[in-house]
Amino acid sequence: MTSKNGLILSRLRQLMRGGSGVSSEAIHALIIPSGDAHQSEYIADCDCRRAFVSGFTGSAGTAIVTENAAALWTDGRYFLQANQQLDPDGWVLMKDGLPTTPTQADWLCTVLPPEGGKVGVDPFLTQVDVWKPLSLQLESAGHFLVPTTSNLVDIAWGVERPAPPSNPVFPLSLYFTGRSWQDKVDSVRADMAKKSCSLLVITALDEVAWILNLRGSDIKYNPVFFAYVVLTLSDIHFFVEEDRLGPDVKKHLHLDAIPNGIVVTGDSSVSSCHKIVIRPYTRLMSFLKDVASNEKNLAKGGMLAGGKDGGKAWVSDRSSQALASLFKDHQRLTALTPIAALKAVKNPTEIQGMKEAHVRDGAAVCEYLAWLEQNLKEGKHVTEISGADYLEECRRSQDNFISLSFDTISSVGSNAAIIHYRPQPETDLTITAEEIYLLDSGAQYRDGTTDVTRTYHFANPSAFERDAFTRVLKGHIELARAVFPNGVKGHMVDCLARMHLWSAGLDYLHGTGHGVGAFLNVHEGPCGISPRVSAVEIPLEEGMILSDEPGYYHDGSFGIRIESLVLVKKALTEHNFKEKGFLTFEPITMVPLCHNLINPTLLTPKDIEWIDAYHLDVREKVGPRLKARGKTLAYSWLMKESRSLS
Repeated sequence: MTSKNGLILSRLRQLMRGGSGVSSEAIHALIIPSGDAHQSEYIADCDCRRAFVSGFTGSAGTAIVTENAAALWTDGRYFLQANQQLDPDGWVLMKDGLPTTPTQADWLCTVLPPEGGKVGVDPFLTQVDVWKPLSLQLESAGHFLVPTTSNLVDIAWGVERPAPPSNPVFPLSLYFTGRSWQDKVDSVRADMAKKSCSLLVITALDEVAWILNLRGSDIKYNPVFFAYVVLTLSDIHFFVEEDRLGPDVKKHLHLDAIPNGIVVTGDSSVSSCHKIVIRPYTRLMSFLKDVASNEKNLAKGGMLAGGKDGGKAWVSDRSSQALASLFKDHQRLTALTPIAALKAVKNPTEIQGMKEAHVRDGAAVCEYLAWLEQNLKEGKHVTEISGADYLEECRRSQDNFISLSFDTISSVGSNAAIIHYRPQPETDLTITAEEIYLLDSGAQYRDGTTDVTRTYHFANPSAFERDAFTRVLKGHIELARAVFPNGVKGHMVDCLARMHLWSAGLDYLHGTGHGVGAFLNVHEGPCGISPRVSAVEIPLEEGMILSDEPGYYHDGSFGIRIESLVLVKKALTEHNFKEKGFLTFEPITMVPLCHNLINPTLLTPKDIEWIDAYHLDVREKVGPRLKARGKTLAYSWLMKESRSLS
């Protein structure tokens, strides 16, 4: 194999054999996860190690390389994409989630030596909750999971590896956040006290951004920046390079430089419990080693708890094995950080901001779809890429626009059947009126994050296309109008979105909903809606915002997905069984559904009532904005597409 991918694998295997000055001990297999040292889903170019080694660019997947084999595990969203991107001469695709697909541990046990096989992985890139079970499975078969002292992919990548980003950080005002960072710190400390924890290690980038009301641009489409926070009961240790913090950030955090280069609170009116100490980003490990080695201080609170009774270090199992392994089991609390749940529930200011952002975003999408339909009628040439570019222009003209929230999925015909397809010059198809067009897109606004999918056909869809679309739409409605008691988790309502597809023998290979941040990551846990039960999933709660996005994909032909973001809110019910309190969803995405793809014979009167009410809401909120901006074509299109079905 002499392809570029083959040369990369050859270089990597040479490093795995050891004796190269990089590692003295050989390993039989190397695991290459998708994430970075913060376990991010979306990553900077410098952290795209799995993509560099395998050629597969999807956001989820794990590669494993041995001396004679290479395999990649990814989920149903990416089966078609991985088939297209992986070199068939060097890679085997493992379709994760299918009953016939072996687990990583099972596969390793078939390719490793009979006993004593060593499987290497960078401990900074592997979550504890992934490391532990894999290590136990390998040990039960006589093999070992070992941490590599250097990242072998980075060495193989060499000088071609992009430099890590270091963009300026900026503050987000109370006008957008609704809560000061000091108030957020106090809430988190209250949770720490309940758990007898003296220290909390915050590694997730969106959690760092949320607690300090800061944003950045180190990862494309995600308003986050590379940093850690270690929160104690008396101090806030902020691990970030100081030159990234301009005067506006220092004012926001009440910082003032002192001669020794350490930055602390300079405003005497600020509580000592809100004192921030700036430390270099690269010094986190040495700082935590010092903390963990002084068990007396940690156990009794000591300098960490400001003299109060404290105890464990809160280091979530979602953080890296490298960080967690610094603490003994009895020193560490492994639960999700309290920030995960606090961040998932939006406050009234965030909810209002998200709603306003979605009205502006809906206007932008309407403007684009009206333009697209007009161009197709006039026989003008529009491709997946040029269409996506025009949509971005429409969004850029909206107030508070910052960036897109992910790569636009602009896909027609067979490309729409690739669930997370992203148009590239070599795959860019012309959009036609005769094929289904699937558009999944979103934006980051200073007051909210959007994510919307609409599927359109501008001519005469087939009977099967209309039936499939209508079944997806019925599932979307079924979930959107569901009423359920407090305490219900997302996996318990997932089947509502699938039931009308299932009744026809159809389904889709992805989750139905994900949490969405408020001017943060477009994918946000720990709430979600999926058939899979997650150990970290939390119940749905008033104030959460999730997506409702069932779909159907006919390989090689077309794809359908309908996605709106929905707000969890109190439901008005006739009864209140055992005083549980009941919840429902309120759609906040404001883009019409495609009339042309609806088969009304499959709809019930209640379905039609829901669609008409939704379209009236869209018309009343988006219409005035389009008129005020002089978008007459988009306004006419909106009026047409939001007409009553009844």
